[in-house]
Amino acid sequence: MKKTISFAMMHFSVAFSVAYLLTGSAVIGGMLALVEPAVNTVVFYFHEKAWARIESSPRALRNDAGTMMSFSS
Repeated sequence: MKKTISFAMMHFSVAFSVAYLLTGSAVIGGMLALVEPAVNTVVFYFHEKAWARIESSPRALRNDAGTMMSFSS
């Protein structure tokens, strides 16, 4: 949990710093630092669902096996 909190603090700090440097506004920097991680979390959830679906499809497994064989030749 400490690592998660540390990462969240770092993410907030980076988002705020970049937005503040680009806009010169602490309000916009703060808003972006709050909104961006929330949006990113939702996008990551759907990315993981899509990736799991791709990895579990039989066609994807065959393609991966074919790729592995071509690299070993």
